[in-house]
Amino acid sequence: MKADRELDLKGEICPYTFVKSKLALEEIAVGEVLRVVVDYPPAVENVPRSMENEGNEVLSVQPIGPSQWEIMVRKVG
Repeated sequence: MKADRELDLKGEICPYTFVKSKLALEEIAVGEVLRVVVDYPPAVENVPRSMENEGNEVLSVQPIGPSQWEIMVRKVG
């Protein structure tokens, strides 16, 4: 899956992971995909849940290395 924008949040903790993800989503067009990379385990659950609560579509959450995850989010509305 191709992302229209990537956001590297390695080293960031909650709530900054969500806040920075939300700000990045505001900068892309509806229908575009944001790839967020995190290394903070609570962010793996918190960011997708918060993105869905904001009305966006979480396409996938998957590990991409030791202690790193990729969260793919499509901007909706």
